[in-house]
Amino acid sequence: MTKTRAGLTALGAYAPEQILTNEDLEKMMDTTDEWIVTRTGIRRRHIAAEDEYTSDLAVRSVHNLVERHGREALDGVSMVIVATNTPDALFPSTAALVQDAFGLKAAAFDLLAACPGWLYGLDVAAGLVEAGRHEKVLVIGAEALTKIVDWEDRSTAVLFGDGAGAAVVEAVPERYGLKSMVTGADGSGARHLHHRSIGTRLPDGTELADSLYMNGREVFKFAVRVMETSTLEAVEKAGLKPADISLFVPHQANLRIIDAARQKLGLEMDRVVVTVDEYGNNSTASIPLALRSALDEGRIEDGDDLLLVSFGAGLTWAACVLTWGGA
Repeated sequence: MTKTRAGLTALGAYAPEQILTNEDLEKMMDTTDEWIVTRTGIRRRHIAAEDEYTSDLAVRSVHNLVERHGREALDGVSMVIVATNTPDALFPSTAALVQDAFGLKAAAFDLLAACPGWLYGLDVAAGLVEAGRHEKVLVIGAEALTKIVDWEDRSTAVLFGDGAGAAVVEAVPERYGLKSMVTGADGSGARHLHHRSIGTRLPDGTELADSLYMNGREVFKFAVRVMETSTLEAVEKAGLKPADISLFVPHQANLRIIDAARQKLGLEMDRVVVTVDEYGNNSTASIPLALRSALDEGRIEDGDDLLLVSFGAGLTWAACVLTWGGA
């Protein structure tokens, strides 16, 4: 009996029109373009308008998917998952707002797993499809992170941008689709990256910040380590070696982290997708935006084995090998 394999059959992404450059930030805080680029690789980031929120970004990413693949790409979608750290509201879910916007006869829920949330969403969607519970699942990563940063804190404010990406997950021929998935979490590192909701402290007594807080040094060390271990595990689970990977699509948090991971994998830069210079860190939207950029540049072909990896607050991580095509 042939096993059902889930894959991506449609993809769309959206970044807000408003752009904030490093030169703009020089006028707002004590920083310089050189300081930002040297430490992060970021040159610009796209910023949601004052009246533009996560649900708006998510909806626009699905519109982009429809423009690319036709409205029929959404036919049969029976579940909508939105991975986000910046929902419009605690409830209703952002996913329910997307479901309504497109008139889908679908269940809907939000998923919160920090930056790896979109990959977590793919994992959940693939499980639902491969188990025969749903034929098509719409998985979205959407963030309006610039609405929760402290614009007086140059260590975090320069890092983040807004955006969204959407994918349809459904059954594909066995040679395509998700070949492996690795996910994990280490809550002992929760104090290093957080933002307050209804609580005021973590169980260890750490006071939760009113705006996004990050211990950059600790997160950097964690990211470099987990990007190596999780990607190698994902490649091995897929029955491949790093040399077999056609394109490495990492979370776009910091160019130095990406470069360290690339070197550990033994990959040349021409096999790595880098969009952090244009978009900054979009959290859950980071990888779908990078995938769309690579597709638009003609860097992804049918049958290519892609290695995707992300890390974030929690601390959490996810990595997978995806063979492109099969739609």
